[in-house]
Amino acid sequence: MSPLAEPKVAPRFKERYVNEIRPALVERFGYETPMRAPRIRKITLNMGVGDAKQDTAMLEAATEQLAVIAGQRPNVRRARKSIANFKLREQMPVGVAVTLRDARMYEFFDRLLSIAIPRIRDFRGLNPRSFDGRGNYSMGIREQIIFPEIDYDSIDQVRGLDVTIATTANSDEEAFALLEAFGMPFRRDGRPGAEDTEAAAAADEERRKEARARAEAEQAALEQLKAENPEAYERREKPEEGEEGEGGEAAADSAPEEGS
Repeated sequence: MSPLAEPKVAPRFKERYVNEIRPALVERFGYETPMRAPRIRKITLNMGVGDAKQDTAMLEAATEQLAVIAGQRPNVRRARKSIANFKLREQMPVGVAVTLRDARMYEFFDRLLSIAIPRIRDFRGLNPRSFDGRGNYSMGIREQIIFPEIDYDSIDQVRGLDVTIATTANSDEEAFALLEAFGMPFRRDGRPGAEDTEAAAAADEERRKEARARAEAEQAALEQLKAENPEAYERREKPEEGEEGEGGEAAADSAPEEGS
């Protein structure tokens, strides 16, 4: 297996960002210039190889597989310090990683969304809570075989990898809008920026419930008073005999006589 060649034409995701996504973000968030709109800065792929300390062939296999997936040769990640409990020594290989930028980044992101993610078994959407608070998103992939570049019959074992998408966004809400515009299939629950809206809606609903409860309590108290003293309420609702006539006479007495 060999890494993919450098894309010779501008990736379609880059053109889509410039022509469609960036103008939409400028209009939505009110940026002063299009250059302030968030963009994807880099994508990092990391594949752990815990068994590499016993078998160097596993490290070589992981390196080749990640190179095919990313289209770029990965670097070997080594332990920074020794940990006796894990039988880990300093500088021991623990995984491979690669950082993608520019054309290769957009090309990989296109394949990830268009081909790889739809092949995940029992897929229910990406977790929208996996932002780090600084506009970066991380996701885990359990099986490298969701990428069509990996030949299932030729791999030594199924491995997972982590994908981190770093953006220039100032907030998770802006980063979410950027990635969603590319077509990342997020779940509907827990989306960044939705907490305030949901909290306000919940507060309004609580106030409406309290108002309805007060109105029902007042109506129930009124009905109880009517049941306990119905005669008093009948007198209040119906004027006593003579009240209208007395009022009419009083009005007539107070009216000025004609010609006076």
